Order: sequence, then structure tokens, then C-alpha cells
Amino acid sequence: MSHIVSGPEGPAGHGTADHTPGAPAVRAHDPRKARRALIGAYVGTSLEWYDFFLFGTTASIVFAPLFFGGDDPVLRTIQSFLLFGIGFIARPIGALLAGHFGDRLGRRTILMVTIVVMGVASALIGVLPTYETAGIVAPVLLAAMRFVQGMAAGGEWGGATLMAVENAPEGKRGFYGAVVQLGSPTGTILSSMIVAAVVALSGEKFLEGAWRIPYLLSILLVVVGVWIRLRVDETDDYKDAQAARAASSEKEGLPVLEILRTVPGRLAIGVGTYLFGNAGFFVLTTFMISYATQQLGVPSTVILTAITWGAVAEIVTMTIAGKVADRTSPSIVVVVGYAIAAVLAFPIFWLVDTRSTVLITAAMVLGIGFASIPYAPVGTVLTQLFPVKVRYSAIALCANIAGVVAGFMPALAAWILGVTGGTSTGPTLLLLALALISLASSIGARRVIRRDEEQNVDQISGDLLNR
Repeated sequence: MSHIVSGPEGPAGHGTADHTPGAPAVRAHDPRKARRALIGAYVGTSLEWYDFFLFGTTASIVFAPLFFGGDDPVLRTIQSFLLFGIGFIARPIGALLAGHFGDRLGRRTILMVTIVVMGVASALIGVLPTYETAGIVAPVLLAAMRFVQGMAAGGEWGGATLMAVENAPEGKRGFYGAVVQLGSPTGTILSSMIVAAVVALSGEKFLEGAWRIPYLLSILLVVVGVWIRLRVDETDDYKDAQAARAASSEKEGLPVLEILRTVPGRLAIGVGTYLFGNAGFFVLTTFMISYATQQLGVPSTVILTAITWGAVAEIVTMTIAGKVADRTSPSIVVVVGYAIAAVLAFPIFWLVDTRSTVLITAAMVLGIGFASIPYAPVGTVLTQLFPVKVRYSAIALCANIAGVVAGFMPALAAWILGVTGGTSTGPTLLLLALALISLASSIGARRVIRRDEEQNVDQISGDLLNR
């Protein structure tokens, strides 16, 4: 496993630039710059995830009946979920492009591009024709826009995480990384609340055209996001890496090839560590909306409201988890969080199966709220795994390779539900398996990070003795 532990630059602990392996750069901290970076990363990511999650929220409610032909509602739902998964196929492509240019041109530039592309694609979904008026062209256009959404999302998370974590003061990187992750529940709350509100206000007219309103709102959200990100500066870690690159005569290859050549083991561990944060979430939201409304006959407003409360709980638990991560370590919180997620898998579905509004809400608070504890510091953990010069590409690839699997979880869960007779046992076992995979991977990530830290200490001690 030596190839997992370190590459040519030495240990990849966070805070290390590429000038002296293992030695953190010493610089004066600018609180205003850090706050601007944190706000820009959080707000921009929230708006980006609003657009991305909105598709999942409306996948079974809107796209299944309006964008696919045929008389079988189950088949239309599975087709809609497969279309949902197309966005995740595109995410690694977006991650590669954004990571390459983000490691070459800077985090800030790429983040401006991703938020604009996402917003435009979402707004265009709001004006697409349906199957009734355009036939097969309708789902084809929808798939194209979903693919563009996926590419934008693929480049967003890695850059936003680095923008916040690399600008964070020492001792607060766990919390800063968690704040970026809050963009996920914030986007969930925005999409669920707006869809629920439009459903309540429009009634039967929702499917006649009111469903387009949440998508058209993306234009306004893009303007807000761009204005905020224009005020954010580039990170010092990136500037240090650029200076080291300029001073070096060594020719550098593509970041993704560097990753595969030097730290492929870290990449595999990172993918597994991030898996539940994506895949588990979409089982608990996108699939659960379909399961509750179509299988259990629960009104859509009930499950959407429950998911909203779950996202509120997620914000609280992730904020606490981020602070705990700084007092202990991010990797400890991730490991413990995945253990909790595994324990909660069966109780979540048992509560939803009661069809009780109160208990369904409790299930979403447990599932989206408490099962998301590891999602808070996972970005910081991934940042600790990789050297600065390939870090954007590496953590973006981790998140988005995991995302390819995650994108098809709703369709897989729906298929499992069908072949197991419509009971929740199959989807529950799927959720449990995802949690266990991420638990094992996070234990591996913690071991690698601790080994890096020990090597850093040994190297610093050796340098002091040689002076």
C-alpha cells in the first residue's frame, strides 16, 4: 500500500504547498478574505444544488407523467430516474474539465463558469416542450439539459470546497468545509419548499404548467450567485502552488494522469468515502418521494415537507459536526457518522412505512439529518488526502465518480422494490450497503491521513536536527 500513502511530493496533508514536502506554508491570515470565500462558496453551492436537486424533486412527480409515453406508471418512473442518472454520468466529465482548468487557471474562474452554466440549463428545462407536444424529442432535450447540469455540478463542489478550506484559518478547516456542505441541505430546502408551495397554490394546474416556475427562478438565482462570487479572491494555497510550478523546470502532465500515476489508492479510498453522501442521499430523497407517493399513497406535500424538515435537521447536525471535527479530527467524525448511518437504515424505512405524517417526518429527520453527519467534514478529509497541485482534480473526481453510482440509485432502488414484491426490505438493504462501503473506506482514509501526519512530524524533526 505504499502507493496509497504518498506521491513524489511527499505526504499530502492539508495545508501543504508544493514547495517543501510536508511543511505547511506560513502566512498572515486575512479574516475578511476568509469570510468572503466562505460566503461565496456556501451561497454559490446552495444555488447550484437547488438547480441540481430540483430535478430529483420533480423527477417522479412531473417528468414521469409529462415527458414519457406509455401506460405503465412504474416504467415511466424508472425511465425518469434513469434520466436523473444521466446528470451523474456527466459529473466526472465536468470534474475532469473543471479540475484541469481549476488547477491551472484558479478556483475562482471555474466557479464563475459552473454557476452560470447550471442556472442557464435549469432555466431552459423550464421552457421545454412535453411528450404530448413534441413526442420523443421532449425526453431527448430533457436528457441534454440534465447532462449539462451534471457537468456544471461536477466542477462546482471541488472548487467551492477548496475555496473555503484553503482560505480557512488553521484550526477551522473542518468547520469551513462543513459550511460548504451546508449548500446541499440548503438547496434541498429551497427546491422542496418552492415545489411544495407551487403545488399548494396551483393545485391541479401544477402539471399544466406551474411546475415550470421553480426552474425559471434559476435565472434570478444565477445573478445573485455571480455577484457574490465576483467578490471572492483566489486562494493562497493555489497561488503558492502556481509560484512553485513557475519556478520548477519539471514538465507537468494532466492532473488526472498525475493522480492515476502517483496516488491511485487514495482516489479509490476517496470515492468510497464520499459514496454514501451522494448515493444514500438520493435514496432518501428522490427515491423516497416516489416510494411514499406511489407505493404508500402518501400525498406529495407530506413527503416534501418531511424532506424539508430533514434538511433543516441536516443543517443543525452538520454545523455541530463541523465544529466537533475541529476539536477532534475530521476523519473521526466521518467514521463515526457512517456507523450511525448504517444503524439508522432499517428504522428510517420502518417509520416511513407507517404512513403517519409525524413518523415520516421523524424518518427524514433521522435519515437526512443524522445520517448526514459524515457529510459535514468529508470535504476536509478528501482535501487532506491529496497534494495541492492536483487537489481540485482529485477531490472533484472522488465526489463525481461516486456520483455516477449515486445517480442510478433511485432507479436501482425502484427496480429492487419491484422484484422484492413492493416491500421496503430491498431498498433498506441497499441503503445499509452504501453506508457500510463508506464506513470501510473512511476507516482507510483515516489511516492514510494519520500516516501522513506522522511522516510530516518525522520530516520536520529531521530538518530541525540537521540545521
